[in-house]
Amino acid sequence: MGNKCILLNCEAVLFDMDGVLVDSIAHIERSLRRWASKHNLDADHVVELAHGRCDQDVVQLAAPFLDVEREVRLIQEHEISEAYKICAKSGAVELVNSLRPSTWAVVTSGCRAVAEARLRAAGITTPLVLVSADDITVGKPHPEGYLSAARQIGVSPANCIVFEDAPAGVQAARDAGMQVVGVAGTVANESLDCDHSVLGLDKVTAVNTESAIELQLRLPGHWQRAPN
Repeated sequence: MGNKCILLNCEAVLFDMDGVLVDSIAHIERSLRRWASKHNLDADHVVELAHGRCDQDVVQLAAPFLDVEREVRLIQEHEISEAYKICAKSGAVELVNSLRPSTWAVVTSGCRAVAEARLRAAGITTPLVLVSADDITVGKPHPEGYLSAARQIGVSPANCIVFEDAPAGVQAARDAGMQVVGVAGTVANESLDCDHSVLGLDKVTAVNTESAIELQLRLPGHWQRAPN
């Protein structure tokens, strides 16, 4: 059988960063396991908590008895020192470079310093709109970050398409009133409650029109045009 191609239209594309644009999930998990071991915490539980959540929320949920601000600072310092090892996910550089700079953004649960270091290491231009944990009061699964990105770009949330790899991020984008495309690889596919999913951004092509962006999602199967 040939490829199944789903066509979606939008005015802006919003990306989660870790696991979507940059191949950092293994690095993040190693860092968190190192931290959990240091404090005799259940490392598997800490890693599970972390998907899509900011460091502040992870530490608060996993070890509220610790000095949360100090622990977050130590985790982030370690992540920045390791950022040079990060690479782009397949197709990420090509996809963002094909979009007009004013029509895409990154919404990440990481702090700005970590986000900029990872994007730089991956060869991805820091977008005009980058919403990090430093810029919001409530992290994913709350929709604040995605709503902020849409507002800064100047588009309606309903006209945004989000690429996410974690349930907390999917919920945040959906609660913001946005259409969500799941990106496989970070969690079990059935955990991503999305209408559409891709194996990676190398399966996505963007075509810029005068007033919109047409995204083509390539999946195994036959040709299908999804309702907009």
